[in-house]
Amino acid sequence: MIIRFAKTTDLSQIIDLCEQHAKFEHAEFEKKDKEKLLMESIFGEFPSLKCLVVVSENTIVGYATYMKQFSTWNADSYIYLDCLFLTEKTRGEGLGTALMEKIKEYTKTENCTIIQWQTPCFNKKAIRFYQKIGGVSKTKERFSMNI
Repeated sequence: MIIRFAKTTDLSQIIDLCEQHAKFEHAEFEKKDKEKLLMESIFGEFPSLKCLVVVSENTIVGYATYMKQFSTWNADSYIYLDCLFLTEKTRGEGLGTALMEKIKEYTKTENCTIIQWQTPCFNKKAIRFYQKIGGVSKTKERFSMNI
């Protein structure tokens, strides 16, 4: 398996994985305009999102997206891991750890010392994985508002 940065030709497979990810997290997902929006966010003139993919035999079996953000409390930047998803058949093979290592490398190049992310409380396997690699839970409620 190969971990590399996403290419524009990967978008349809990434969107399919996003849909699987949303379903896993019991969330709604609408494919409409996703390719255009992700194209702009990842590959546009001012990209705001980094995207790594895991490729096995020309099929994308996982992805991780992340971005640099700023913390007012810390008065410093950090990396926010938006998504990390692997297909069920590839979990437990060390790919999540390998993706996190790549993100740690990027974090250092951006002169950041913190990576933040969230996962649903029911995703016990992910919680165990994140604890195993040194993640520390900060219990908070997540809110969103459609406008």
